[in-house]
Amino acid sequence: MKLNNPFLIAGYHSPEYFCDREAETVSMINALHNGRNVTLISPRRMGKTGLIHHVFHQLKQQDPDIALFYMDIFSTQTLGEFVHLLAATVLGKLESASKRTMSRIGRFIKSFRPVFTIDEFTGAPKITVDINPANEETSLIEIFQYLQSTGKRCYIAIDEFQQIAEYHEKGVEALLRSHIQFMSNVNFIFSGSKKHVMQEMFMSAKRPFYQSTQILPIDKIDREKYFLFAAKFFIAQRRKLSADIFSYIYDKFNGHTWYIQSILNRLYSYSEKPDRISVNHAISEILAEYAYVYENLLSAYTANQTRLLKAVAKENCVKEINAGDFIARHKLKAASSVNMSLKKLIDKELIYKTNQGYIVYDQFMNIWLRQQA
Repeated sequence: MKLNNPFLIAGYHSPEYFCDREAETVSMINALHNGRNVTLISPRRMGKTGLIHHVFHQLKQQDPDIALFYMDIFSTQTLGEFVHLLAATVLGKLESASKRTMSRIGRFIKSFRPVFTIDEFTGAPKITVDINPANEETSLIEIFQYLQSTGKRCYIAIDEFQQIAEYHEKGVEALLRSHIQFMSNVNFIFSGSKKHVMQEMFMSAKRPFYQSTQILPIDKIDREKYFLFAAKFFIAQRRKLSADIFSYIYDKFNGHTWYIQSILNRLYSYSEKPDRISVNHAISEILAEYAYVYENLLSAYTANQTRLLKAVAKENCVKEINAGDFIARHKLKAASSVNMSLKKLIDKELIYKTNQGYIVYDQFMNIWLRQQA
């Protein structure tokens, strides 16, 4: 199906609507093909999920028999919820939902009873599971054993993997690592947006996943490649997107994929030729839609935290957040108070630390906060 708007802001459609990431795609496919697990690290909305689905698309083209699974664990809070989601994601998807399949699954799954039903909307088989909290670890092992028993090449992508560090159960990382390392026919993609947490999990010698994967940081899409990708769609629409206007968008959002896509999506829907006026109009439209959300979000934070957030937005990027001139310029409290607020804002992903300094995570919120000042 041809899309009405080629600038996707959610989901993955096909290679035609996916920009660049050629080196990353080759690297991931090569790693998986050669039995190496992969860890993707980048800020949220930089394009990790799209890249995973793009790689899966390419792998399926190369070998239709490969089994590909994607699960986003951001909303999970416990090991039980993780196991439940894993079971629903993989069980019965490797084979048809036949009595024979159910019988074979039953030989491995003893700790809970998976029930197959038919989705009333899609007609596809789906599985319902009910896992006893006392059997969560056993259930996890049984699912891994079932995957191993199929003999099929399987790739499982676990998005927002840093979430397991928040589970109240102890030893979840060690539990997963102890079984994943022995699965000869299953490889994993671990994707995460909390840079400091993901780096600690995979690069600290104290952690179970230390040096167990190929690390792949995801950065900005090359400016020139992104421009050529975007311009061709406007040319097909008999409108011109100039390099100057594209650079204006690219720089305004510091090359952050989702925000650029959001603006291009709006510009494509307009009838006039893209220029700075239409770009700023698109930004104003989006900020007006988000204003209520941002206002309510700020109400949940203390005055000190809000003041620091606004100060970072005004500066756009703060290299030394404890510097005396920064604190004085924005009438912040002592460095100790700033550090307490900073920790909270980073934990809630309102502020993000880049190699250049601290920034407001949400690029649209960053503009909105500066306008409030």
